[in-house]
Amino acid sequence: MSEAELLFSETSKYLKSEDVNQLKNAYEFGQGAHSGQFRKSGEPYISHPLAVARILGQLRLDAPTLTAALLHDVVEDTHISKAEISERFGQPVAELVDGVSKLDKIEFQTQAEAQAENFRKMLLAMARDVRVILIKLADRLHNMQTLEAMRPEKQRSIARETLEIYAPIAHRLGLNNIYQELLELGFRYSFPMRYKVLVKATKAARGNRREVVGKILEAITAKLHEAGLDAKVSGREKHLYSIYHKMVEKHLTFSEVLDIYGFRVVVKDIPSSYVALGALHALYRPIPGKFKDYIAIPKANGYRSLHNTLLGPFGIPIEIQIRTTEMHRIAENGVASHWLYKNSETNLNDLHMKTNQWLQSLLETLSDTKDSLEFLEHLKIDLFPGDVYVFTPQGKILTLPRGSTVVDFAYAIHSDIGNCCVAAKINGENAPLRSKLKNGDRVEIVTAPYAKPNPSWLGYVATGRARSHIRHFLRTIQYDESVKLGERMLAQALISFHVNPESITATQWEKVVRDYGLKSKEELLADMTLGKQLPAVVAKRLAFPTESEASERIGSDPITIMGTEGLTVQFARCCYPIPGDVIVGLFKKDQGLVIHTHDCTTINHSQKTMDNCLDVTWGKDIAKTFSVKIKAVAVNKHGVLARIAAEIAKVKSNIDDVAMESDNDYTTMRFTLQVKNRYHLAQAMRGLKRLKEVLKISRTRS
Repeated sequence: MSEAELLFSETSKYLKSEDVNQLKNAYEFGQGAHSGQFRKSGEPYISHPLAVARILGQLRLDAPTLTAALLHDVVEDTHISKAEISERFGQPVAELVDGVSKLDKIEFQTQAEAQAENFRKMLLAMARDVRVILIKLADRLHNMQTLEAMRPEKQRSIARETLEIYAPIAHRLGLNNIYQELLELGFRYSFPMRYKVLVKATKAARGNRREVVGKILEAITAKLHEAGLDAKVSGREKHLYSIYHKMVEKHLTFSEVLDIYGFRVVVKDIPSSYVALGALHALYRPIPGKFKDYIAIPKANGYRSLHNTLLGPFGIPIEIQIRTTEMHRIAENGVASHWLYKNSETNLNDLHMKTNQWLQSLLETLSDTKDSLEFLEHLKIDLFPGDVYVFTPQGKILTLPRGSTVVDFAYAIHSDIGNCCVAAKINGENAPLRSKLKNGDRVEIVTAPYAKPNPSWLGYVATGRARSHIRHFLRTIQYDESVKLGERMLAQALISFHVNPESITATQWEKVVRDYGLKSKEELLADMTLGKQLPAVVAKRLAFPTESEASERIGSDPITIMGTEGLTVQFARCCYPIPGDVIVGLFKKDQGLVIHTHDCTTINHSQKTMDNCLDVTWGKDIAKTFSVKIKAVAVNKHGVLARIAAEIAKVKSNIDDVAMESDNDYTTMRFTLQVKNRYHLAQAMRGLKRLKEVLKISRTRS
């Protein structure tokens, strides 16, 4: 039986006869359109769309989706137009085909930009109809299955893109089987030697552990039967990518990872899931801290199961998943369950609601983001699964990515809440906006009507949604302010080159704006505020049309820092520079100019970093105070903290924060102080050294 006959036979089991006839027409139409075209492997090109349709047929998707799969490359690779497809197969099919088609006919400056724009269009179409991404994922899966025909460098490029974008999308949509196969194939072609070594090692280990797995399966099945449960139990082979990822992430050896066995228990309903959990706890002791209840709190992609790790025979850790039949269907097929099990639609409403919310957030990010590369950056941030579950004051659960802060939480509720947030309470306690959230935190946001987003938030937010809204606000609402700030930064840079800002002519401005590919002088000034352009570089191009003129006229005067520049200048939290320190300025995208001490260990002294560095110096008579960290080791005596605080107060320095670690004899105290300069800090440290209880005092970095 040919591939085409297999497709028609498989789909006839759930599609109407007229739908199967439409597939036959689409196959003949596609075969004619692709006539004379061949794949790299030498097969006729039609074999590819046919394979894509079969993958989707196994998910039991509807006729328009399978028809579009058979035609998904017709518009891109042949003379057939979208209008012709619409006329012959209907508008819905034409829209699906158009959503999957690439943008090869548009000229882009770089390959990266072309790729980003392709994703942008694909995801915009996906947000309107999720079937677009299902076709695209099946297309990518078959391309990965036949990747062997490509050159090694092309294999690595496609595999890396698969691991970074397509596999996480499949995971986000709950398509577990496609997700796992994309990971395995992506790993195989990204790291071919590591893949071969792991294949060999797993084959060698499989025989040794088959007997152990069999015994554990028998014991689990018997225990569940004893508890009166009708359950299906299966042992799971760990996927190679999962083994590799765990080895890298947790610095484990191969044998340590392989010691963890995976078993899945499928029961009829939710109460039976918890009964099964209790029965297995009676069989094997649970390992503390490993239990996760994804039934009570589902993952963002709708996944629900009970997860726990038990200590099995011979001290072997055993991973257990317990779920209902319905949960298993969703876990394997995700959003495709909508087409696969239409009778269960009421039970899938929550999954579709979550998917639609994510797709809606994609649309918001698309509308807020003009730059395709920037959108791709936001997408990558949001694709990796979140595992922090936090509560609103009303008890609603929000799922956020690991590392999310209070600001991410505020934007997750609503963009207006994020834009106006000024403070927060976590579990009833006041907390700064940059506080990272933990599972179970109850978060309350405090807003103010005239508050605005701070560009420094971009340095610690973790979600693409928050980052997109902050950037959008800075581009639009604060555009005029950004232009004014950029103007001041540029004037300072010009003066440092001994050039009067007023001497720059309109002709010079027009040339530089054109060279940067921008539309106006104001756009360039705003870009400097956001850290996208270096004021010193722009100033040099404005003032000195030729390199020889620049070398003659550029002075060595650094840019003066007064500490009153506002949001455009930030002071690094890794080294806490204060007046008197030798400093450098580092331009960081979307954060502007960040001041570091010259010997800061976090500065990467590569050529790329050095190109973003500016010579800066402290101004005179700076009235502002600056944060600095010190560490004191003192004898563990009653009242020692009060005496240290009093000594600090004597030199009129404030304590912003203090942390202490004590053992029986000594206490280590870490203070964050507010000081005017190095001399002021030295005064405070000399005062502390005079205390007989203080054994050691030093300035520290984070």
